[in-house]
Amino acid sequence: MTQQTPFGTEPASTSATLVINCGSSSVKFSLIKPLSGETLLSGLAECLHTSDAKIIVKINGGKQAHKLPEPFNHQTALSVLVEQLQQLDLVKDITAVGHRVVHGGEQYSQPTLITQEVEQAIEQLAKLAPLHNPANLIGIKACQTAFKDLPQVAVFDTAFHQSMPDKAYVYGLPYSLYKEHGIRRYGFHGTSHYFVAKQAAEQLNKPFEQCNLISAHLGNGCSVTVIKNGESVDTSMGMTPGEGVIMGTRCGDLDTGIIFHLVENLGYSIAEVDKLVNKESGLLGISGLSNDGRTLEEAMLAGNHAQATLALTVFCYRIAKTIASYSASLTQLDGLIFTGGIGENSSWVRTEIVKQLALLNFSIDEEKNASTRFGASGNIAAADSRACWVIATNEEWVIAEQSAQLLSNLAK
Repeated sequence: MTQQTPFGTEPASTSATLVINCGSSSVKFSLIKPLSGETLLSGLAECLHTSDAKIIVKINGGKQAHKLPEPFNHQTALSVLVEQLQQLDLVKDITAVGHRVVHGGEQYSQPTLITQEVEQAIEQLAKLAPLHNPANLIGIKACQTAFKDLPQVAVFDTAFHQSMPDKAYVYGLPYSLYKEHGIRRYGFHGTSHYFVAKQAAEQLNKPFEQCNLISAHLGNGCSVTVIKNGESVDTSMGMTPGEGVIMGTRCGDLDTGIIFHLVENLGYSIAEVDKLVNKESGLLGISGLSNDGRTLEEAMLAGNHAQATLALTVFCYRIAKTIASYSASLTQLDGLIFTGGIGENSSWVRTEIVKQLALLNFSIDEEKNASTRFGASGNIAAADSRACWVIATNEEWVIAEQSAQLLSNLAK
């Protein structure tokens, strides 16, 4: 018996993959059947390292919250998760643990079985992702203790973008900085861009390897990727997730002279600049109100907050400009994809972006656009437009599927 998945046809199975996305003070988790995408259980452990630490487990449409005991760390959270899985008789179904790892550098372009050597590489790459890779590694080590007998797989955010040509990833810096220190564009949100592009290929009824698409992942973090013949050939995020379009709290592309001015003339320390550009800028910084697009849209539509309107207008313009620039990477274009929390749910943002893309023959059917929200997917393009989809992303399913596929290949 076989089963159709977004990634191809595979033998049916009852096995499940536990997907772990570990942050510095949180652990997101999902137990997913990799072939069907069915989520058996999901949840979040948050406020770790504090007395407010708790774990929320969602199953069968309901959820339960449990306060975590000391020492309030990742290992404690995963131990409680194991207890919950045992009580629900789900442990027996788990065949692997798949980890989201943010930065894989140039070493990793595919899902990888985690060994001591791989752990060391992830640790070394922490210099390129100091806020992410160390936390990912904490999750890996905690899961190795909690799930001693299960294979652990790393799926890298940067992997999908390793197909970029050098003209897209080389910076205008001395080449030795790339060769000796790995300073180049890597890109992120790879699993999301890959998933939605595969879904678009299904909509087009074309082989993925023949599809030419632009994907806009818009949330608190935002990136735009151009996909040529099924491969990423350029993307807006760079060596870190700070480059590219304006985001929730990140400024995106910035004149480097501003940093020098902040330090030399305004007395900022390097740590203060880092905090400014990553945590105090973007939608939050321009609006002075919030990094949440929903809050800003409410203020804009109420007509009483000019900076909220400005923040959203600048946000949409920068995204539209990036999308338009990617026409330089393509000779054909099948369509545009919106995904991520803002991309999937804000009909206003989609309209504002697309109306600036008329030269690329994009226009929106406003009725379809208004109704395609809250998990709904579909083509929102007007009749005379190129395809323009809203596609709900599912990075966890990609991690589950790729982890299972890797282990299947290793077993052959």
